Order: sequence, then structure tokens, then C-alpha cells
Amino acid sequence: MKILYIFPHPDDESFGPGPVIARQVREGHAVHLLTLTQGGATQQRHKHGYSIEKMGDVRRAEMQDVARVLGLAELTVLDLPDSGLKELDPREIEAAVAAAIRRVQPAVAVTYPAHGISGFPDHLVAHAVVKRVFLELRDDGAAYLRRLAFFTLPPSIAAETQSVHRLNCSTEAEIDCIMAVEPQDVEKGQAALDCYPTYQEMIEAAGVRRILDKPAHFEIFQENHTPPLADLVQGLSGDGAQVRGDI
Repeated sequence: MKILYIFPHPDDESFGPGPVIARQVREGHAVHLLTLTQGGATQQRHKHGYSIEKMGDVRRAEMQDVARVLGLAELTVLDLPDSGLKELDPREIEAAVAAAIRRVQPAVAVTYPAHGISGFPDHLVAHAVVKRVFLELRDDGAAYLRRLAFFTLPPSIAAETQSVHRLNCSTEAEIDCIMAVEPQDVEKGQAALDCYPTYQEMIEAAGVRRILDKPAHFEIFQENHTPPLADLVQGLSGDGAQVRGDI
């Protein structure tokens, strides 16, 4: 099955979702990643003496290593303004996201939840844009789009992470899917974080490595699953069984 993760920055795919992406690839799914910016505006650029443009080039190159480590079917990195998505005409972002979705034709799209976890404006914009595009494409007949999910944290995991940001989380009642990961998936997730040498200071400060062995949690848009699903593609085959391969 095709799964498309859509995040605003390099490293968003590795700050938590890395192990579950590795699991999905291991189980035979074609996992694609769309990153809206090159992440050049990070304050870490000052430590390295890089301009925004140079830092973006470096982080884009680091993402190529992440794609290899996680076994992504495709990595697409756009060059929208890092830390500036809220200033763009949202229709410009929507057009870019829609083009990627039409090309990939995923059954499942994944992005940040409404609270953005860190609350960073780019995260909030990504949520709103992806949700709107998902609905518009479905209204236009994109039957391949079966599910929209939001990678999130429950209170228990958010409390374990000493982050440089104050983290937001989803309530237990809002969580519709909890996916366990295996040691081999966690190892891939750790290796994905290692692909960002210019960002290691922030990775360690965030404490993200301590939670990579925890299950991955998702909200699912306009679905309510109690108890939560054990797999993000559960039920999409039409008979409740896990689906593998392209649909």
C-alpha cells in the first residue's frame, strides 16, 4: 500500500515517526515522503556559519541519507520558505501538496495533528493545508485516498520527553491507532537521526532518542476507533485485514 508522509521540515520524519516508517517499509508498503521546506532557517546554521541557502542545501543532502536508511520509495523536498509558511498564500502550498498527492496516489496520507506537537507555525500550516487538499481531492473523485492520519504523541510519551519546545499532545480518546515497533525498526529510527550531523545538538536536547522504542500514535481524520487500530492500514482492504503492496 502507498503511504505518503507530508511534513514541513527535514528531520520531522525522524523526530518520532522514523521507526514506524521503517516498520511500514519492512512490511512491504511503499512509503513516500514530501517535505515542504529545506529547513535552512534553523538557528543551528549560525553554529556552522551557514547562510539559510547553504544550510538548506546541507539539510537536503542529509535527507538523501535518511531516505536510504528508512528505505523510502520516494523523497521529494520542496523549497518553500522555512519558518515562513504562514506568510505564503495558502493556495500556493495547497497546489504543491495536491500535485504530490496526485503523482503518488497514496491510500494513506500522514501529517501533523491540529496542535502541531511543538506548536510551531509551519506545523500548523501543514496540518491545515493537507487536510483541505485531502478533502478537495476526495470531492474531486480521488478514490485512492482512503485515510488521513495525524502522527501525534499521547500524554504519557510527551511527559517523558525533555524537549527544547513545550510539547502538545492528543488525548487518549483522540488517538485512533497505536502501532508497536520492533527493535530492528528502532535501530533504523536511530540511524535516521544520525543522518543529520548538523542537527545533533537539537536532537539530543529534544530527547527524542529516548522515545523511539515507544509505539507510534495517530489520530485518524473523521474516524473513531475504540479500541485503537493496531495498524494504520487496518481495514482498508475492505475485509479488515492488513493490506500490502500497491492499491
